[in-house]
Amino acid sequence: MAKKEFEREKLLTAQETEEDQILNISLRPSKLEDFIGQKTLAENLKVSIQAAKKRGEPVEHTLLSGPPGLGKTSLAHIVANEMGSKITATSGPAIGKAGDLIGILTNLADGDILFIDEIHRLSKTVEEFIYPAMENFEIDFVIDKGPYAKTIKFNLKRFTLIGATTRSGLLTAPLRSRFGIFHHLDFYEVADLVKIITRSAKLLNIPIDKNAAEEIGRRSRGSPRVANRLLRRVRDWVEVKRDGKITLEATEEALKNHGIDKMGLDAVDRKVITVMHESFGGGPVGIESIAATLNEETDTIVDVVEPFLLKIGLLKRTPRGRELTHQAYEHMGFSKARPQETQKEMF
Repeated sequence: MAKKEFEREKLLTAQETEEDQILNISLRPSKLEDFIGQKTLAENLKVSIQAAKKRGEPVEHTLLSGPPGLGKTSLAHIVANEMGSKITATSGPAIGKAGDLIGILTNLADGDILFIDEIHRLSKTVEEFIYPAMENFEIDFVIDKGPYAKTIKFNLKRFTLIGATTRSGLLTAPLRSRFGIFHHLDFYEVADLVKIITRSAKLLNIPIDKNAAEEIGRRSRGSPRVANRLLRRVRDWVEVKRDGKITLEATEEALKNHGIDKMGLDAVDRKVITVMHESFGGGPVGIESIAATLNEETDTIVDVVEPFLLKIGLLKRTPRGRELTHQAYEHMGFSKARPQETQKEMF
C-alpha cells in the first residue's frame, strides 16, 4: 500500500490535517475550566499556573507526552492564555539549524511561551543550543573557525518552553532532565468524548441527538481530534443524504460508509490485523516486517495504528514481537490463528 493511499484511507488517524488545523482553532478551549477530560493533569497544571502567577514568574518548562490528538497543543495555548502570554509555536523538524532556533528565542519577550511539537525530532545540534537557553536563558554562538573563531553570547528573556512528544522514550536524558513539569495524556473515556462532541456540535451549529454523540464517541479511538473529525464527516452525510440533523441511524449509516466499525477500527487497522494473521500466523512478528508487507513507514504503524490496537486489547507486545490476541480473532471473525509455515531445511 502506497503511503499516500495509506494516509487517505486513514480517516481515524490522530495526525492533524490542514482541515483540522483550521477548524480546531475555533473548537479549541481557551481556558482550563473549558478543557474536558484529563482531570488530574488539568488540576495539577492549574496549580502550577496559579503558583507561577502568584510569584510573578513564568511557568516552569513543561513536557507534554502522549499519543497524537489528545490535546497537547490545546494545553499549550491554554497555558499561554491563562498566563496572559504570547505563544510561538513550531515543531522539531521545522527547526533545521541553530540559527533558526536563535532567531526564535531572541524574539521572545518576558513570560512568552515557546511551544515545540514533536520535540523528540530536534536535531542533535539544535538540541545542544536549547540546554543553556532553558537553564540560564542565554545562548553561546560560535562564528568563524580556527584562530578567527569568536563566541557571541545572546542573553534571553525569561521564557517557558513547552515541549510535546508522542515518543517520550526517544527524548535524550539531558533534554528530559531540564523540564520541571511532566504530564502524560492518556486516551479519553467515552463520557468525556461525548461532552467534547456535544460542545463542538453546538459551536458548529449542528443539531445532534445524545445517542448519536455517544455512538461517535465510542468510535473515536479515545481521541478528541478523531471525534471532531468524525463529527464533521457525519455532518456532511446528513446535510447531503438526510435532513441535516445527526441521529443515531444517520451516524451508523455514515460511519459504515466510511468503513469504521463498532470498535472504531477503519480499513487500515483491519489491513494490519489481516496481514498479521494471513502472512505471519498472528505473530509474534517484528514491526519492521509488518511495515514492509504494507509498504509503509515503521513510524506510521507505531504512531498511528498500534497505540489504539494495544489499548483495546487487539494487539500485544512480546519480547519476540507483536502478536494478535483472541479478541482480535473474534472481532475479525478469524476462527483461529493460521499456523506459520515452517521452512524446511535444504540438504
